[in-house]
Amino acid sequence: MTTKNALHAESPKAAVFLDREMSQLQFNRRVLAQAEDKRLPLLERLRYLCIVSNNLDEFFEVRVASLLAQGALHDDPALDATLGRISRECHALVKQQYDILNTEVLPQLRAKGVHLVRHTDRNEAQRAWVKQYFEQQVRPLLTPIGLDPAHPFPQVVNKSLNFIVSLSGKDAFGRGTAIAIVKAPRVLPRVIRLPDHLAKGGGAAFCLLSSVIHSHIEDMFTGRDVIAYSQFRVTRDSDLWVDEDEVKNLRQALKGELQGRQFGTSVRLEVAKNCPPELSDFLLAQFCLDPSRLYAVDGPVNLVRLAELIDEVRQPGLRFEPFIAGMPAKTANLSIFDQIRKHDILLHHPFQSFQTVIDFICVAASDPHVVAIKQTIYRTGMNSELMEALMAAARSGKEVTVIVELMARFDEEANINWADKLEQAGAQVVYGVVGLKTHAKAALVIRREPDGLQYYAHLGTGNYHLTTTRLYTDFGLLTANPAMGEDVNEVFIHLTSLTKPHKLNHLWLAPFALQAEIIKAIRNEARLAKSGRPGRIIVKINALVDESVIRALYAASADGVKIDLIVRGACILRPGVPGLSENIKVRSVIGRFLEHSRIYYFRNDLAHDVYLASADWMTRNLFRRVEVAFPVLDKALKRRVIAEGLNPYLKDNSNAWELDANGHYHRRKARGKQAEFSAQRHLMELLGLKDGSNA
Repeated sequence: MTTKNALHAESPKAAVFLDREMSQLQFNRRVLAQAEDKRLPLLERLRYLCIVSNNLDEFFEVRVASLLAQGALHDDPALDATLGRISRECHALVKQQYDILNTEVLPQLRAKGVHLVRHTDRNEAQRAWVKQYFEQQVRPLLTPIGLDPAHPFPQVVNKSLNFIVSLSGKDAFGRGTAIAIVKAPRVLPRVIRLPDHLAKGGGAAFCLLSSVIHSHIEDMFTGRDVIAYSQFRVTRDSDLWVDEDEVKNLRQALKGELQGRQFGTSVRLEVAKNCPPELSDFLLAQFCLDPSRLYAVDGPVNLVRLAELIDEVRQPGLRFEPFIAGMPAKTANLSIFDQIRKHDILLHHPFQSFQTVIDFICVAASDPHVVAIKQTIYRTGMNSELMEALMAAARSGKEVTVIVELMARFDEEANINWADKLEQAGAQVVYGVVGLKTHAKAALVIRREPDGLQYYAHLGTGNYHLTTTRLYTDFGLLTANPAMGEDVNEVFIHLTSLTKPHKLNHLWLAPFALQAEIIKAIRNEARLAKSGRPGRIIVKINALVDESVIRALYAASADGVKIDLIVRGACILRPGVPGLSENIKVRSVIGRFLEHSRIYYFRNDLAHDVYLASADWMTRNLFRRVEVAFPVLDKALKRRVIAEGLNPYLKDNSNAWELDANGHYHRRKARGKQAEFSAQRHLMELLGLKDGSNA
């Protein structure tokens, strides 16, 4: 059967596309493999375990919550089957995660002098210190709640640490209240460092807040016997919803919704492995969950909080070697604007410092010749030098326009706070387009110069967030190209005025043209291949789930186009299927840094078109977000993107995983006399950075 026939035949959809949710969970398996990797420092292995927990939290809060909401509306056997597969895979994933923690990471940390001590492991001196800590720091903040008609089951905050306690006998009023709930104070650290003199052999000793409360839980119920108890944690639906057609002020509406996020519909319950069935059943009933949503874990239920331990340990050799990011070459005595006018500047983060972008905005804010600054903000964090610079520019009288995306998931509160501050400083704040998230990463500086107004633009694949720029791989471009500047200004006018943008010179803008331009470029490679010339596509993105783009890739494969896809996370394309995708290879690279850059390469008959973008190839990015893909026009910089952002990842045989047609990933390994090659380590060496790890 030909590809076209295969795509239009009445075959099951699963024969053409992989399951999205299972693909996302496969990504977490690859992250978990990093925690198993003995080549990596121990604390970094622990960090990967915490990352998996954080990823699973969001997976339940968003994806599983969405599927359960669909199931609540109508019966769907296919949906039930999907939820069943998710449950089985998540239970297996969590079991493996705690096995690695308990049998590998924690024992090996103990051997290195880092002790996470449970109550049964503590010596008398340690127990005395923990008891004092409990009495002075913890107990005053605890409010045990005995359940009775006057004290119903309390509201439990999303992902908070709590305890359920089964009691014998009668309470102080002669009533048989058998169940009590204790909430762990959210103001206390979850990982507590014991004084150094209590650690063995000059190492470091820690205990968990959950362990401290466990050890003294009986002290809170004078005159009652504690029969059984367990820590527990509930995960809730955390997607915010506002009727954007009805609300008059999106910012005010979101402020109200943020409070409700903590108490959304329950989707998962975690308890300790030794939790008695009667207690877990009681909790399941309270949270209206069926038994498949129960996760009994062999360790702390809030595993993501172990990240606090990583930051406290000072022993050498347990983390990746620190490095200092490089800076682009500068021409002496030239201002940042003169340098950009001389030639475009390409930045490859985190190997090259994000400080160049910060300097660009800060200099613009203080430059008397700059008349306007425009910028999009999707994620920027609670502290931001960029935001401070924009506020300073507004106070000095410059025209400052900031497109703040209030619906950036889990960053809504920070963005609302920045929006308030920016408006108070005199900036024009716009919340993008109703119904579409503004995900584009763009900044524009307009400067009055002798020959008229000059545009200086920054376009990037990542957020204006200082922390993530040190951890994520991304590209950024600083350019004074007039046509590019006009395009960027047109995008800002579109976002503030809500008018349809004029035809752009270079940028591909979603939701208007990005998907169509991508498919057009794919089909052009297919046309060239059919005419006997080489067709070649290389794409690096975070997710590939848009069916229209995948079908175009399948068709191009059938026409002979050689396609390499570097997809970090979810990918529903089936590679290597005869008659469908035999010319397509898919790989994922998981290393020290989170692969975040989006690169689209089309050979285009030796034109070598290179686009950098804010958008993954997902339906939401192509049709429900404002996204920008921008070309790298300078030939030398094109070569750099290919040499740094694509080719090393195709050679990686250390941290790369290849996807097969059945949806399984297989780790690439050096074969025979082949040397081990890590793309990220190569880039650190290429750009002259110190690195002592196997990143």
